[in-house]
Formats: sequence, structure tokens, C-alpha cells
Amino acid sequence: MIYLDFDSQFFFKILFSTSYIWPAILVVEITLVAQTAGIILGFPLALGRMSKNPLFKLPVDFYLWIFRGTPLILQLLFVYDGLAEIFNNPVILYPITRNAVVAGTLALALNEAAYMTEIIRAGLQAVDPGQVDAAKALGMTRWKVMRRIVVPQALRIIVPPTFNEYINMSKNTSLLIVLGGVVELVATAQAFYSANFRVFEALGVAAIWYLIITTCLGQAQSTIEKRFGERQDAVPVERSNFLRRMMFGGFGRR
Repeated sequence: MIYLDFDSQFFFKILFSTSYIWPAILVVEITLVAQTAGIILGFPLALGRMSKNPLFKLPVDFYLWIFRGTPLILQLLFVYDGLAEIFNNPVILYPITRNAVVAGTLALALNEAAYMTEIIRAGLQAVDPGQVDAAKALGMTRWKVMRRIVVPQALRIIVPPTFNEYINMSKNTSLLIVLGGVVELVATAQAFYSANFRVFEALGVAAIWYLIITTCLGQAQSTIEKRFGERQDAVPVERSNFLRRMMFGGFGRR
């Protein structure tokens, strides 16, 4: 018998049950690991994308073409099932091919790296080239210029969209249901309504947990953006004070 009425007692019973809490924790863990790995991998890829040397640029362009041009769900299946077939499932690949969580996290990270590459590249290229030239004229090495001049300013541009990617990543973890061995929120909801036909209640609880996760990430994003915004506002204030001193007696004082 299929129940069509909303069972509030069942809904609140499973809302904060361990059956949903542990999958929610898994979603957060996969989100943090996959997105952070994508950011770390995105930095060298962004530098390769900006390079004029075709030995660095062409492989990065090919990587972006593959991972941005194919569906994420297809990439998940390739990593989990395809690698085992193409390499005849060697022992060295067992941590990936026999662990759906590891395979899914790896695929998410590789996919995200392609998008973070463009975000990081845009941030790095937004820095005034004149500052880079001035730093080089002062004798600073390319590494010092990147570390002291380019990256600190680029972070103001990179950080806000990066937190958007954390939010998107938390929702992309739902695609791991296709791997079968990942007990995330959607898989948990599916297991509940397959057993008792309470489809709306089971999916509604999963939706609430996703909203809790994305809301927390959104609050973290707002805090970070305000902090970076304050740092950006500090520059006009300093300039204003400097101009005020220049206009009202700055010259002529000894």
C-alpha cells in the first residue's frame, strides 16, 4: 500500500537520526577534500594555462577540454569502473577501483581542478602587470613576485567564487549515488522510501540536510567576502588621507 498523506511523526523521527547524520558528515568530508584538492591542483594548471611554452600550455588545454567538455557523472564512472578495465585492475589501483568513496572524491577533485584553473587564472591575470614589472626592476625573482605581489592581490578575486565552488561541490556529491558503494544523503533517502514508500518524507529530510550544509558554507563565504572587502576598502581610505595631507599643508612642511 502506498501512503499519500504526509507523516510528520515519521519525518521528524528520521530527521536527526544517525541514518542521515552520518551521510551528511560524509558529504561534508567529501566536499572539503575534493574541493581543496581541486584548488591545489588548479594553481599549477593555471600557471601552465598562462604559460607561453606549448609543452606546458597544450597538456593543460587538453585537460580542460576533457574535464569541462564531458558530464561529471560520466567521469565518475570512468574513474571507478573504467580505470579497472583499461589497466586490467592492478593491485596499485585497488584503493580507487575497490573504494567508491575514494574513486568519487578523486573524480570530483579532477573535475573541479578544471574549473578552478580558470578562476585562478582570471585572478592572477587581473593583477596590474605594471606592479610585476616594477617588482622585477627592483631585482625580485619571479617566485618572490608571485608570492609577495601577485598572489595576495589575486586572492581577493579568487576567494569569493571559490566558496561558491564549495557550495556546488556539496551538491555534486549527490551524483556519487551512481557508484553504488557511497552511502550519501540521496542514497539514504532512496533506501528509506524503497522500504516504506514514504518518498516525500525521505527526500524532504535529505533536502533539509543539504540546505543546512549549503547554508553553513554560505555563511562562511559571507564572512570571508566581508573580510576581503574591508581590505579592499582600506586602499581608498589611505589614498584619501594622503590627498588630504597634500592639499592641506602637505607641501612646504619640513
